[in-house]
Amino acid sequence: MFAGLNGWHLVIILAVILLLFGAAKLPALAKSMGQSARVFKGEMKAMKDEDAASDAAAAAPQAAATTALPTPVQNASADTTAVTPPHDAGTQR
Repeated sequence: MFAGLNGWHLVIILAVILLLFGAAKLPALAKSMGQSARVFKGEMKAMKDEDAASDAAAAAPQAAATTALPTPVQNASADTTAVTPPHDAGTQR
């Protein structure tokens, strides 16, 4: 964008700004630009912090949902053999 500008172009631009605003208003102009940049930077940081907090809050319930499920407990003392029901093959009525 500013690739074609050299030192003389910048000097001319600064001279035009000096003529337009005057020497008395330049410090106030620079101060207001600095304050605006500081406010903008602070708002951008706050937006990033809000995004990070909302991402962390959204991820926490998902992680809690996966860890809140009970895990099946296997009882080592339980008999794992299948039990067949008794049948009355020998008895007739």
